[in-house]
Amino acid sequence: MSEPRIPVLPTLMTAGNMLCGFVAILQIFDGRHLAEVSHYHNAILLILAACLFDALDGRVARFSGTESAFGREFDSIADIVSFGVAPALLVHDIVLKDLNTPKGLGWFISCLYLVCGGIRLARFNCLATMDTKSSSKNFSGCPIPAAAGVISSLTLLVIWLDSNEREIGNWKYALAALMVMLSLIMISTLEYPSFKSVNWRTRRSINWVLAAITLMVLTVMFWQWMPAVIFVSYLLYGLVRPWISRKWQQEIEEEAPEELEDNGDTSDPAAKI
Repeated sequence: MSEPRIPVLPTLMTAGNMLCGFVAILQIFDGRHLAEVSHYHNAILLILAACLFDALDGRVARFSGTESAFGREFDSIADIVSFGVAPALLVHDIVLKDLNTPKGLGWFISCLYLVCGGIRLARFNCLATMDTKSSSKNFSGCPIPAAAGVISSLTLLVIWLDSNEREIGNWKYALAALMVMLSLIMISTLEYPSFKSVNWRTRRSINWVLAAITLMVLTVMFWQWMPAVIFVSYLLYGLVRPWISRKWQQEIEEEAPEELEDNGDTSDPAAKI
């Protein structure tokens, strides 16, 4: 059997994802031993950076026509590091290790999140292998990068809000409950949009573009709480999506008419170039 040909750019994006996750783990250990909250901030920002790399690798692969079984497997390995181990360790170190009633509860919640994340990734790979021609634009269950983004961004928000930084009081119980809920949502059959149609050729109205620019500026200005708004909004959208009208779902998720024209559904000769 010959060695697989490895696509360079998507693999670099996935490697960036994995390295961000690994360095985040190192920062968590430094935060534990040095008792400096800045290391936890760094770890959270690295996990969020890993989310960005994860969003890019698939789009780069699809745009360049280099999607492969190797890329899918490598992506899952990187995801379990960045979005499984790193967030589980982060929340355990800051919150869950203090939950001693009953004994071992913090360990159980961390392990539950990690195992459910692994199951989520394995199920995704199995479905992709069995149905290689599927054109579904939805994920079955909350994707693990989004779950990691929710728990990490909310941890950042809680640390920022708390005057004593690491002593976050009763909020620890909310984060623990949230981690259990995320674990179950990841392995559920709730459908979450993948937004795969959003790529380099995506076109939207001027209002959509202005909204995107405003969101980007707010995220840079208010990095302490805007990531939590974005990730929690995605989480909640998946929960309420079954009750949203099909028209609104298409407006939020589907390709715009201009994109369909680019795919050849038009008589404009320029669209066929």
